[in-house]
Amino acid sequence: MKLVIFIPCLNEEDTLPIVLKSIPKKIEGVDEINVLIVDDGSTDQTYQVAKKLGVKHFVRHTQNKGLAYSFRDGLRGALDLGADIIVLTDGDNQYPQERIPDLIKPILDGQADIVIADRQIDSIKHFSTTKKYLQKIGTWVLNQVAGTNIPDGTSGFRAFSKQAAIELNLITRYSFGMETAIQAGNKKQSIATIKIVTNPKTRESRLMKSNWSHVRKSGVAIMRGFLMFKPYAVFFSIGSVLLILGLIPFLHYLYIYLTTANPGGAHHLQSLIAGTVLLVAAFISFTLGFIADLIRINRSLLEDILENQRRSEYFTKTKY
Repeated sequence: MKLVIFIPCLNEEDTLPIVLKSIPKKIEGVDEINVLIVDDGSTDQTYQVAKKLGVKHFVRHTQNKGLAYSFRDGLRGALDLGADIIVLTDGDNQYPQERIPDLIKPILDGQADIVIADRQIDSIKHFSTTKKYLQKIGTWVLNQVAGTNIPDGTSGFRAFSKQAAIELNLITRYSFGMETAIQAGNKKQSIATIKIVTNPKTRESRLMKSNWSHVRKSGVAIMRGFLMFKPYAVFFSIGSVLLILGLIPFLHYLYIYLTTANPGGAHHLQSLIAGTVLLVAAFISFTLGFIADLIRINRSLLEDILENQRRSEYFTKTKY
């Protein structure tokens, strides 16, 4: 059983030694532990420090590409190394690496495909009240889209089985945590959680420039996930609302026609035109729903092909 721990890094020369030191050297049920550093265009001595501390495996970006790219490349790099279990942690020492054995245990026991650490948001002292509230709202919305019950949807301390990693197809360039959870939920992967206490803050977040920027970008990621996996729910809901609104003027006119001796009038014509426009919009929304659902089916078939290719490659790869 091979475990690969990958660490996305951007100028983490000061904290990386602490992270590497706290990674367990032996874990029950694991035969081999490897560390993979994803250097996302660091301009300090991150690469040199990691190499000096014994890290042998690297993915290096010549310029900063962002955490989502680093996650994608780290996941692929871990699979290339023949990982049976993959752990994601952070180079700023936010997470307690000594809890990695607990993090991977549900996978080792065959009880989960993915394990996500619950940071217990309310206990994080350096999170503002607004940030805590927004995190909770975002996680709640995520769970509605994914059909999951994850307590901390944006936690970056995670473990993946090889099969779960092969099935993931990352698209977003921002909130990879939310997208992977949405994909996992819709692909019926089993998700477990463990409670952790984060380490003291070492620097400001480079991902979250501001609360509202995070909300906007996360909202886009969630909406994209909704459109990808449940397009009919989105477009049919919009279409149903437009249909009801469009029928109201016609029903009102019918009532006037049946109960009034002189039902004519310019105001009735205007309302009927508005109703017609709404009915056309409802028809367009329903049509888009059917088309989007066909695209979803086609994408699912393409993902099956990609997964079969990866499975053939990674499950037959010689372990080294």
